Amino acid sequence: MRQVEIALSEPPAVAGAGVGVHGVVSSHDVFRLPDLWQLHLYGYAAELVLEGTVHEIKPGRVSLIPPGAEVHYRYRGRSEHLYAHFRLAGLDERRVVPVMRDAGDQAPLIAASLRQAIAAVPDTRARASAEVWTVLWRVANLPVAGSAHAVVAAAMEHIDADLAAPLTVPGIARAAGVSHNHLTRLFRAQTGHTVVAYIRRRRMSRALHLLRESTLAIPAIAAAVGIPDLQAFNKACRRELGASPRVLRAGSPGARGHAGQAWG
Repeated sequence: MRQVEIALSEPPAVAGAGVGVHGVVSSHDVFRLPDLWQLHLYGYAAELVLEGTVHEIKPGRVSLIPPGAEVHYRYRGRSEHLYAHFRLAGLDERRVVPVMRDAGDQAPLIAASLRQAIAAVPDTRARASAEVWTVLWRVANLPVAGSAHAVVAAAMEHIDADLAAPLTVPGIARAAGVSHNHLTRLFRAQTGHTVVAYIRRRRMSRALHLLRESTLAIPAIAAAVGIPDLQAFNKACRRELGASPRVLRAGSPGARGHAGQAWG
């Protein structure tokens, strides 16, 4: 599988974005963009050939073509896709991604961002850059379907989206589409921690943020992170963050340092 390296430390400079319609006049296109990256989200079936490698296009797939690369498209009729053409200037946060991959359940979000970029290009290029940057991060973090990374990512997403709920490992495993024992093994192998430890860490991290950055009442914070019993919440804060919720809210230097070591 052909891969490319993209830099994500800075937003891209978007030169153009739009809806491409092909396969109407000719079933075969050949072209290249000497200085620009190409990002496409497809709504059709076709073939893309890049440097002799054939990549199958299907609805919901996304491709990234580096500058200067000659691409051949072989269409099977009217073919419509969303695209963005851009320059990348960043040197850090480099990621290696496949030229072609299935966007899966991220496809609607990627499509929404690209449509926002298309609307913004004529007058608000900073907005267009922000939207395409978001898409690039989404593409860079797409898991390989069925892989250990995909399972753990699905479990983490479920946990982070539902911290206020009484989470259980069997319930999280069901949401990730695997058995309890399989999730436990994969999670430990991928993260070095148990699922329960991750839940505890995410709850305390969110609690610390709300205690320091909001005026939300402490009982409401406890409920928001899934520990509605105040005595249990106090114990968890003392154990995990080194101080009571009131001390953490007051910003005690000692508590702040302890929490920073625990969660930084």
